[in-house]
Amino acid sequence: GRLRENRETMVNQKSLAYGVEKSSIREIAGYAMQRRAEIGAQNVFDFSIGNPSVPAPESVRTSIEAAMQLPPQQVHSYTPAIGIPQAREAIAASLRRRFGDHAAQADDLILTCGAAASVSMALNSIVSPGEEVIVIAPYFPEYRVWIDHAQATCVEVLADEKTFQIDVDAVCAALTSKTRAVIINSPNNPVGAVYTRENLDAFANMLRKRSTELGTDIYVISDEPYREIVFGNIEVPWVPDVYERTIVCYSYSKSLSLPGERIGWVLVPASNPEQKEIYAACAGAARLLGFVCAPALFQRVIIDCVDEPADVEAYAKNREVLTEGLTKLGYEYIQPDGAFYLWVHAPGGDAQAFCDVAKQFELLPVPSDSFGCPGWLRVSYCVAYQTCVDSLAAWEKTLAAMN
Repeated sequence: GRLRENRETMVNQKSLAYGVEKSSIREIAGYAMQRRAEIGAQNVFDFSIGNPSVPAPESVRTSIEAAMQLPPQQVHSYTPAIGIPQAREAIAASLRRRFGDHAAQADDLILTCGAAASVSMALNSIVSPGEEVIVIAPYFPEYRVWIDHAQATCVEVLADEKTFQIDVDAVCAALTSKTRAVIINSPNNPVGAVYTRENLDAFANMLRKRSTELGTDIYVISDEPYREIVFGNIEVPWVPDVYERTIVCYSYSKSLSLPGERIGWVLVPASNPEQKEIYAACAGAARLLGFVCAPALFQRVIIDCVDEPADVEAYAKNREVLTEGLTKLGYEYIQPDGAFYLWVHAPGGDAQAFCDVAKQFELLPVPSDSFGCPGWLRVSYCVAYQTCVDSLAAWEKTLAAMN
């Protein structure tokens, strides 16, 4: 008895709590997998997880096959902790082509194990225990976990409730002498909003003014895994051009449909006044977190595929059929400019209650409570087109059952 008691107290309580809590997104995805096995995939309308339905481009396969012809030692060995020099140069050159000669050099980049590692590294490079990090709600729920791990306080600030742009005045009111960073995510998960240049300029000007008044340096962590997935001629501003103290985090999970390969990067641009120290701290954070040496094979793939365009067409079709169908049924939503999520107002205002009813019809969106903004549904439409079409009957039945 006593030995067992002692053993139980040896478990890290914070890790235990997060292990028991689970991500609501992954929990619904797990349930959907179980239902597909039981009743057939065509009968389950799983809008839970941001797992791209668009296959990776053919160039990814070609790159992997070419790498397999190289000596195994060359392909599967450890790379430098910060990534293969050629991969960092390929990414920097691509960023320069897109955003100007000042955008990046190879030595400003660290290859990472996906965006989760990128954001975690950025946080741990600039945030000290007891400080505060602002997130713009609704936000990707894992931000809260990573901020907590950095022993900082997560401060939620609601976006503008009509446009879901950054509410500059609300962020200003939330800033304190303990604020170290603001995480922004555009195109946004879960809403699909893209922050305009005008909105970001106002945000940056406010941050500069308040930093001076508070006598502190406030950083922006710009999380950009959806940068390439935009509809029409929507511009996604390059944040380091707007605000100098920016760290950019990126992942190829969405643009190249490689979520399972865990490959991305962190960029500490030269415009950042503390560039060298922050870059070194990012590398140190990777060490502390156990994230050194991103997958070697996929570093090579990035060299070959860095300018491969994202296939946005399939998502545009899904967006169109869902928005038209839900409009006819009387649902209200925010028109997404980017990413592959639809932010739908939960009829009746209780997202969990709606999802409980929807489950009876095998309709599986994600309730918005864990995103820091109750009363909405996140619909991840990076699924097969037919799933979107066939789901409309379930949306109709759920609405009828709610009334």
